[in-house]
Amino acid sequence: MKVNGKIKPLGSKIFVCDMDFGEQITANGIIVPSDNAKGSGIHPRWAKVWAKGDLQTDVERGQWILIEHGRWTRTIEYETEQGNIMELRMVDNDAILLVSDTKPTGAIQREVQGIFDLHV
Repeated sequence: MKVNGKIKPLGSKIFVCDMDFGEQITANGIIVPSDNAKGSGIHPRWAKVWAKGDLQTDVERGQWILIEHGRWTRTIEYETEQGNIMELRMVDNDAILLVSDTKPTGAIQREVQGIFDLHV
């Protein structure tokens, strides 16, 4: 679906962008495959909060959230005023596992090991 113009999530809804679908490598060298619609690619994903509804109090625009696998909508292609295309997804609020003010780096396993450096 492609949309343009101004859009805003309602209520407590959240739109995210920059969702990480790439291959990751753990600190121990285990390769976590990208999501190729295979069982081996099923794991949580980080995404950046692009917009939030007025009733959403758990996250702020610009934060990074870790989302349970598959708990987001299909891609919405959003055309900005500058003509750029952004891929947006709406996420299930109950599927947010972690929140970070900065973009997490490394594989999800390393990030979860550092859970105490992140805040919920």
